[in-house]
Amino acid sequence: MTLNGWLQIALFCAIILALTKPIGLYMYRVYEGPQRPLGRWLGWLERGLYRACGTDPAVGQTWVQYAFAMLVFSGVSLLVTYTLLRLQHLLPLNPQGFGPLGPDLAFNTAASFTTNTNWQSYGGETTMSYLSQMAALAWHNFTSAAVGIAVAVALARGVTYRPGPEGSHSIGNFWVDLIRGIVYILLPLSLLLAALLIWQGVPQTLDANAAATGLDGGVAQSMARGPVASQLAIKQLGTNGGGFFNANSAHPFENPTPLTNFLEMLAIFLISAGLTYTYGRMARDQRQGWVLFGAMALLFVVGIGVVYHSESQPNPAARGLAIDQLAGNLEGKEVRFGIANSALFATITTDASCGAVNSMHDSFNPLGGLMTMVNIQLGEVIFGGVGAGLYGVLVFVVLSVFIAGLMVGRTPEYLGKKIEAREMKLAALYILIFPFVVLGFSAWAAVAPYGVASLNNSGPHGLSEILYAFSSGGGNNGSAFAGLNANTPFWNTALGIDMLVGRFLMIIPALAIGGALLNKKIAPPSLGTFPTDGALFGALLLGVIVIVGALTYLPALALGPIVEHFLALGGHLV
Repeated sequence: MTLNGWLQIALFCAIILALTKPIGLYMYRVYEGPQRPLGRWLGWLERGLYRACGTDPAVGQTWVQYAFAMLVFSGVSLLVTYTLLRLQHLLPLNPQGFGPLGPDLAFNTAASFTTNTNWQSYGGETTMSYLSQMAALAWHNFTSAAVGIAVAVALARGVTYRPGPEGSHSIGNFWVDLIRGIVYILLPLSLLLAALLIWQGVPQTLDANAAATGLDGGVAQSMARGPVASQLAIKQLGTNGGGFFNANSAHPFENPTPLTNFLEMLAIFLISAGLTYTYGRMARDQRQGWVLFGAMALLFVVGIGVVYHSESQPNPAARGLAIDQLAGNLEGKEVRFGIANSALFATITTDASCGAVNSMHDSFNPLGGLMTMVNIQLGEVIFGGVGAGLYGVLVFVVLSVFIAGLMVGRTPEYLGKKIEAREMKLAALYILIFPFVVLGFSAWAAVAPYGVASLNNSGPHGLSEILYAFSSGGGNNGSAFAGLNANTPFWNTALGIDMLVGRFLMIIPALAIGGALLNKKIAPPSLGTFPTDGALFGALLLGVIVIVGALTYLPALALGPIVEHFLALGGHLV
C-alpha cells in the first residue's frame, strides 16, 4: 500500500461526501417538492409520459396497488426483452450479423437486466446487436434503476408520513415515481456523464467493427465498437454494471483514462449516497439520514482497507517464480489502474450492487475475494443499488429498533411509530429470502454434476466461484468470479430464477412495511425512547448488519475463501 493510493481513496471519499447533500436535495425536490427542478425544460416530457401511460399524477396508490403496478411493468419488460433477444437476427442495427440468443440465455439476460443485476453469461461485443444493446439492455438500465429508486421513496414515505385526522392509504404512485426518476434524475445525469466519456475517448457510433493493421503489417484486426458511451453512463449511474464489452470497465474503450475510471466510480455511489440525504429530508430530521450514511460509509472504509491490503500482498500462486511482486498481486488487473484503483473499484462495485469491474475478482488473493463477496452478502446495504440500498438498510433499521426496544424493555418505536409484530414478520421475511435463495442454489450447484462441470477450479476456490455467482445474482450485483462458465442451460436458468427472487420477493415485504407504518400514530418521545439519530444507534445498526451476515454466511465462507487463504499461507495452491 502506498501514500499515493490512500490519497486517491481519500479524494474519492471526500468528493462523495461533498456531493451527497446537493444530489440528495435535488432528488427530494424531484419526488416530494411542489415543483420539479428542470421542470421548465423537461416538464413537457413528464406530462407526455403521463398521458401515454394514462396516469393521473394526483391519484395515489396503496402499497398493494404500488407493488402490483411494479410487478406488471417489470414482467412485461422482461417478456419484451426476451422476445427481442430471440429475434435480434431479424431486426435492424445488426451490422455484425449476430444470430438469436438461445432460450436459456435469452431468459437469463432478460431476467438479469429487468432486475438491475446485469449478470452477463455472454460477451457483449460478440453476441449482442446494436439494437439489442440500446433497445433491450440500455432501456432496462434506465427503467430497472428507476424502479429501485421508486420503491425506496415509497417505503420512505410510509416510514416518515405523519398521519392527520383522516390518515392516508397512499405511499405514492408507481408510474409517477418511475417517470420522474427517469426524466429528472437518470436522463440528465446520463447525458452529462456520456458527454464526458466521449470527450475522454469512449466510442459512440453505429458503424460496424473497425479494421486495423498491426505494426507488423500482418492480417487486419477487427476492433469492436458501437454506442458504448451512452450505455456506459447509465450502467454506472443506475448501478447496473453490464458492460458493452466482455472485459467491462477493464476494456480500454469502456475505461480509457484515469479520469474515466474516477468518474465511473463516482457515478456508482452518487445516487445511492444522495438518497440517504433525501431520506433525512423526508423524515424532517437530517440526522436520521446522516446516521444511515455514516453506517454505510464505515462499512465501506473497512472493506476497502481489507481489499487494498490483501491485493498489496504477493500472489501465493506465483511464489518461487522469477516474478517481481513488490507491487502486489497484479494478476487480473490493469497495470494502468494499479492496485489502489483496482481495489477501490472492486469495493465500490460490490458495495453498490453495480457489478461493473475494472479487474477480475477471480484473480484476487483469497481475502480480497472474500471481502468482495461479503460486501454483497451483507444485503447490498453498503450504499447498495440505487434505491435498493436505501430500502434494504431501512429494513435493517426496523430490526435494529426492535432489538433496541427489547434492550430497554418497552415497545420499540422509530420516528415515533411503534414497530410491532407485523413489521417484524415482514422484516424477517425480507432478511431470510436472500440467504435462502443464495445458499439453496449454491448447495444444489455444488453437488450436481451439471453444476460443477462449469467450474474452472476445484476445491475451495471452486466453491467460492459457485457461492459468488449466486450471491451476485440474488443480491442483484452482476459481477462474477470469472472462472465459472455460466452459459449452460442449468446456470442460465438457475441464475435467472435467483435474480428474480432476489429482486421482487424482497421488494414486496419492503413495500408492505411501508404500508404497515403509513398510518400509525406518532407517539411523543419519552425517557424510554431509544434515539435513532446518533452514533449509538449507528453502532447498533452496524452490529445488526454484520452479525446477521456473519451468522448466515460464515460456515459457507469458511469452506471457500477462508480455507483457501490458510491453504495459501501453508504453501498449498488451490
